[in-house]
Amino acid sequence: MAVLRQPGAVLTDHTFSVPLDHAHPGREQIEVYAREVVAVGREREPLPWLLFLQGGPGGRSPRPLGRDSWLTRALDDYRVLLLDQRGTGRSTPANRQTLPSRGDAAAQAAYLAHFRGDSIVADCELIRRQLLGEDGQWSLLGQSFGGFCTLTYLSFAPQGLREAFITGGLAGLRCDAQDVYRAAYPRVARKNRSHYERYPQDADIARDVVRHLRDNQVLLPDGGSLTPAAFQSLGIMLGTSNGSHTLHYLLEDAFLPGSGEPTLSDSFLSEVQGHLSFACNPLYAVLHESIYGQRSVSSQCTGWAAETVRAEFPQFEVDKALSGDGPVLFTGEMIYPWMFRTDPALEPLRETAQLLALREDWPDLYDGEQLSRNDVPVAAAVYHDDMYVDTADSLATAAAVRGLRTWVTDEYEHDGLRVSGGRVLDRMIRLVRGEL
Repeated sequence: MAVLRQPGAVLTDHTFSVPLDHAHPGREQIEVYAREVVAVGREREPLPWLLFLQGGPGGRSPRPLGRDSWLTRALDDYRVLLLDQRGTGRSTPANRQTLPSRGDAAAQAAYLAHFRGDSIVADCELIRRQLLGEDGQWSLLGQSFGGFCTLTYLSFAPQGLREAFITGGLAGLRCDAQDVYRAAYPRVARKNRSHYERYPQDADIARDVVRHLRDNQVLLPDGGSLTPAAFQSLGIMLGTSNGSHTLHYLLEDAFLPGSGEPTLSDSFLSEVQGHLSFACNPLYAVLHESIYGQRSVSSQCTGWAAETVRAEFPQFEVDKALSGDGPVLFTGEMIYPWMFRTDPALEPLRETAQLLALREDWPDLYDGEQLSRNDVPVAAAVYHDDMYVDTADSLATAAAVRGLRTWVTDEYEHDGLRVSGGRVLDRMIRLVRGEL
């Protein structure tokens, strides 16, 4: 068990063996990694545990640089466990390098069906019992998709929780994938309008880039294809605190100056690859729409819902923008089937992703009746016009969870937990304790 010291914090590695399928605990096991973080000098104190569930799906836990970000507040009161959810980070990996060992695409899809929130919560419960004992309880902090998992935890294993904090992650309990994207495209369009109002010069640059990509084949340094649609998907960053500014600086370096013919610069292409490649988090793409699959809501497949619903919003079509005077609109947190052709990290998983998109009868992730009688103290930060999670859905869910208290704010974007220096978490703690 490795122990590291960083400024203000002591970090300890943990690895747990968990069943691939919790319904059959005696069969195949995989590993789940977690990093314990405690304030310097408090290592031996009997502090309450705070489990952190990261956004995603498919995102590894944060890699702390000492006592930074929201840990500045958390370590005042808690011993924190940063979980690399199954398939991510230092847990047993699931990617283009490892999945072929499972067999063909059907075998890979069957394997990945065990990587949704219900399995993550079952992992957490097994880990809780090992660390705290059968009757021990811990606090839970869920960011974005981690908040979705928190609702699953409250639905099926509330006995393990003493309190829960959710930031930007109150999912719609009764929304299918098409509902999610039908609500998402207008929010993304609003974020586009805000960006172009802030940086009006970017409209011409974006049009020039899309026109160039439509007329030329452009490859990224990793061999992936930069198509107009791939360029549009850079809009995923528009829902974060600095995303609009980051996109602006990316665009201003798009073309190589003084080159005569329009030429996209190497620096631009390198940065774009960093934003678009799924090499570090392939499960985000492969499993993204499955997190909205619930048999009691719809027995149908998710079926590439973002692609299907996009046809209802023609303002996102680049040809329409180039033939008129409207701006090119960037897309948001949408996963499209073409990504499995243009991204080398995803291309080997194309057939697997297709099978998951066509899978029907996903098990439910939430229990509305249990949530309606919830007795675990819960606080949730709901960000006004959150680009990634619909605010109306979040407020409806808040009303459906007994005892849940909300803080609705436009002070922060979806990444408020990370960028607020502990202020968002402090507000959640105070809400749960009845101090506000």
